Amino acid sequence: MKKVLVIYFSQTGQLKSVLDSFISKLPDKDIRVDVRTIKPKKAYPFPWPFYTFFDEFPEAVQMDGCEIEELKDIDKEYDLIILGYTVWYMSPSIPITAFMQSAQAKDIFKNRPVVTVVACRDMWVLAQEKMKVMLKNLDARLIDHVALTDQSGSVLSLITLPTWMLTGEKKYFSALPSSGILQEDIDASVRFGKRLNYALKNNEEQGSEAMLKNLGAVNVNAKLIATEKIANRSFLVWTKLIKLSGKKYSLGRKVTITIYVAFLVLLVLSVVPLNIIARKILNIFQKEKLQAMEEHYEFPSGR
Repeated sequence: MKKVLVIYFSQTGQLKSVLDSFISKLPDKDIRVDVRTIKPKKAYPFPWPFYTFFDEFPEAVQMDGCEIEELKDIDKEYDLIILGYTVWYMSPSIPITAFMQSAQAKDIFKNRPVVTVVACRDMWVLAQEKMKVMLKNLDARLIDHVALTDQSGSVLSLITLPTWMLTGEKKYFSALPSSGILQEDIDASVRFGKRLNYALKNNEEQGSEAMLKNLGAVNVNAKLIATEKIANRSFLVWTKLIKLSGKKYSLGRKVTITIYVAFLVLLVLSVVPLNIIARKILNIFQKEKLQAMEEHYEFPSGR
């Protein structure tokens, strides 16, 4: 019998829904699936209080991790691991980072094939690059990647996603689309589990080829990558400033966070529209470069 381990942390429940659909057709009499949830020792709130939401920003960007509970009843001889995560400030979420840096992860992931599954807004490329490094450090073998993204798009999700996080309401503004992944996209992810069922029965996980090719697992928009990299550099500067302002939840941090949020709003209203226009013009002359970037970041599963 083949054994599959699913590990994830889902604060809002959206990633859980994705994974429930993903694996719904995976187990049968020949394939056993164990599902384990990462649990922080101090639970994160949802919806987020305003300052708590932004106070996690430095730790997420610098990948500091948090205290988590050890996973129970783990078999160290899994044939495949499915790792689900969300993106916090262009990095894997803090609980997932904590787990990937743990001694337990070293035992579980060593020499194991891994399928990563991300559910977030459309800027996940740099988070996946960081995940690749963590998997490499664990001697794991990334064999496939699946990315499901927010229905609001790159611009409107700058409004709808924070609103969902802070209020708990996916459709806070009636004139804007709902935040989160379309239910039909979540339901359609069942195709990945079906394909893995077939692949495991044919020992494909033991090879070097992706098992989820030609299933629309990943769709990178190379036009966003430059913007993502610029934002990430800005994040690194601001995280240092916020950390220098004091300990978590201190008054000093709140002051710097307030300045940072004001900076973000100004950025969204002024620089972002200008950047979109400039990128549209530049992209006309960079078609081959953009295609190469898409192929690179869509590896290993591709579209």
